Amino acid sequence: MRTYVDGVLVDERQDTSFAAGGVGLREASNEIGEFDDVVVTTPDGTVAFADDFSGDLSTWVTAPPARQPDEWTLARTEVVLRDQPVTRARAYVAGSHTYELRIDGERADRGQSFGYGGENYYQASDVTEFVDGKDEIALGAILHWYGGGQGRPAGVPGLLVRMVIDYADGSRQVVVSDGSWKVSAGPYAATSRRNGEGDYVEHLDARLVPAGWDRTGFDDAGWGDAVVLGPHPTAPFTHLTGQETRLTETIVEPVALLTADDGTPVVDFGVVVPARPVVRFDHGVAGRTVPMRAGYNLTDTGRVATSTLLSQGTNMSFPYTQVDGAQEFRAFTHLGFRYLELPDAGEDIDLADVEATVVHTDTPPGREARFDSSDATLDEVWDLMVRSAIYSVQEAFVDTPTREKGQFLGDAVNISYATMGAFAERDATQQAIREFVNSARRFWFTGNDVGRYNAVYPNGDGKRDIPDYSLMFVDWVWRYYQETGDRQLLEEAYPFVLGTADYVRRHIPADGPTAGLVTRLSGGSGAYQYGIVDWPEPGRFGYDMSAAARTTINAQSVAVLRDVAAMGAELGRPDEEVDALRERADQLVERMNATLRRPDGVYVDGLHADGTQSTHAGQHSTTYAIAHGVAPESDLAALAEYVAGMGMKQGPMTAHWILQALADADRPDAVLDLLTNEDDLGWANILAQDGTFTWEAWTLDPGSNFSQSHGWGAQAVVDIQQTLLGVRTTTPGAATVEIAPPASGLAQASGMVPTQRGDVSVEWRRIGDGVRLELDVPVNVTARVALPVTEGLAYRAAGRSPARYIGEEDGRSIFEVGSGTSTYTPVRADRP
Repeated sequence: MRTYVDGVLVDERQDTSFAAGGVGLREASNEIGEFDDVVVTTPDGTVAFADDFSGDLSTWVTAPPARQPDEWTLARTEVVLRDQPVTRARAYVAGSHTYELRIDGERADRGQSFGYGGENYYQASDVTEFVDGKDEIALGAILHWYGGGQGRPAGVPGLLVRMVIDYADGSRQVVVSDGSWKVSAGPYAATSRRNGEGDYVEHLDARLVPAGWDRTGFDDAGWGDAVVLGPHPTAPFTHLTGQETRLTETIVEPVALLTADDGTPVVDFGVVVPARPVVRFDHGVAGRTVPMRAGYNLTDTGRVATSTLLSQGTNMSFPYTQVDGAQEFRAFTHLGFRYLELPDAGEDIDLADVEATVVHTDTPPGREARFDSSDATLDEVWDLMVRSAIYSVQEAFVDTPTREKGQFLGDAVNISYATMGAFAERDATQQAIREFVNSARRFWFTGNDVGRYNAVYPNGDGKRDIPDYSLMFVDWVWRYYQETGDRQLLEEAYPFVLGTADYVRRHIPADGPTAGLVTRLSGGSGAYQYGIVDWPEPGRFGYDMSAAARTTINAQSVAVLRDVAAMGAELGRPDEEVDALRERADQLVERMNATLRRPDGVYVDGLHADGTQSTHAGQHSTTYAIAHGVAPESDLAALAEYVAGMGMKQGPMTAHWILQALADADRPDAVLDLLTNEDDLGWANILAQDGTFTWEAWTLDPGSNFSQSHGWGAQAVVDIQQTLLGVRTTTPGAATVEIAPPASGLAQASGMVPTQRGDVSVEWRRIGDGVRLELDVPVNVTARVALPVTEGLAYRAAGRSPARYIGEEDGRSIFEVGSGTSTYTPVRADRP
């Protein structure tokens, strides 16, 4: 028996048992095979079985399913327009999973819907320019459905189109998807999955593209009739929500054309980008397949690295089968990558032949935050995190734009803090919060499930949670409200976060060895049971996962109880409800400080089931206690010194809590050191290794598939803004902000922070023991300015906006100022 793959003998064996049996073909779960000309002979050469697959599959016991797991569909119709000028035309489209709307050969819009039935989205677009002045149009769509996977439940393929055309005479024409539409299989070859997460390798076969299919006059007589499920709403598309998020697309050019040792051209885009590659060929040959491959790193020979570690265990290829002559390949789906190689192109490739369409969620134009400082490494770290944050949001917040495009709750929280702070992003965040509320409605609504949320949602694997992530959700809702003042979403979410507070309270035993502490918080499984703490596992740095009452979970629970109490007070909930939450939080703090500290005040990782303290005191335990307001104020200085002395002993997922803890302990110098230390694990160390995107873990460990494009490490953008630039929102919707330049560490900084009411601009530089500050505050915002002072030092306020001196508090001179510009200069005087 000889087995060949692409003409290469890969296996040869002899079996002389001559047992009777059948003939079968098997694929692995992540593969799609193509079989042809199967021949089985007996030892004497007699043909026992043969099939060239030119007919039906009646000779086979099991036929393939009628629906392909990765299904591409072309759909079209033609529309005669009225003899009137068009004043406006709008298209309302919903497609499962991704669609591209085509009008007369041009792309008019693109959208997606990855929700469960009843939670799908439709997208509205202005298509006036595509129909105005025409007598007739071809209306079509490319629809891509690819089953369940990370970031999407399977659902079923479906397309819903409604185009509304308004004319100058006041009349209106409505065009809808119906049985008059024609459909055909899309021009993509069946391929294997990229990895185990559900995405498929995209293989466009240009020979299968029907020329002119999306233009008028195309002969679609050989196409099938569209199957009509019914008028909207029809199950499973029972409800549609207007999509408020949008993808923005930017064309980027490569920065270098490299040549591998074997002559393969490799283009370098300079940084990792979430993008769809575009390649132009001048001399294509019909049937020639160019096996393009994207990647993060290069091998020693100059080719794209394909190891499990350096590819995230992902097949990052884009095979393309050509037609004759000049042509352009445009990928339909995106991956995160830096390099693109083009082996066997059959012609010379120039830089001008290649580009990439970078895709990420749209944000308000002109609102991107700015930051510049006296520390060049810090500025590079800022750029790294800002880029990583926005590149981690496409149709939703993603784990990574390559391996797992699912919206993990923990990742979404971290990335959202950064995108809200750095881009004034709101839509992706409010959409995601509502989606996780939907997860609670769908999966977590009875008994001990109440108060929990899916770890990933929407997703193809149903109900699963991670306890810490459920706790993080509460802080996210409160943070979003603080940034936006969006009371409606707060009201929507409140019953669910109140359930999370109850979830915490249900796990505090009244007696026993861990009495008074949150113990074995239900949820998770395997390495996540009772809580994930940090991830990947190396980021735990030895955290004692055997502790029944974990310090991290208890600290987060304190924040949950306090945050829900604050939300309840904001919404005017009954006093007894709010007071009970606050009282329980205070009791939990008291119990934590009585049982979870060593004699020197450092927090251990928790209590074991028998009530004994863990012997391990990881950095997580102390930073969580400080950052979540558990540690006594009198201990902060000593605890911060302990934390700072440890360096980086938390993973990118939770490292922001170190920065928050150090800031709360008034150690901005240590915050700066942690952000800029190239010799320790951290952001600067990623830069020192030529990283251009925050990583999943601080190290790329052999044998793992750790991602080099993980946005959750970008949350520290907020720490730079709040601690080192010194700007933070202090009331919902940024009615008030605090301006507090750090008292030590950085020499100078300037920047802009976008808030709900406008941009706050700050520039400060250190002068002796004080700082000189220039401030610009937007309309309808009041700023509290807190400037560091020492004995004999004061500040003189000047500028178009009069600042009112309040007094001195905690070693700072306090001013209050309204909108406009003002300056503050240190002077030697008894008072300003």
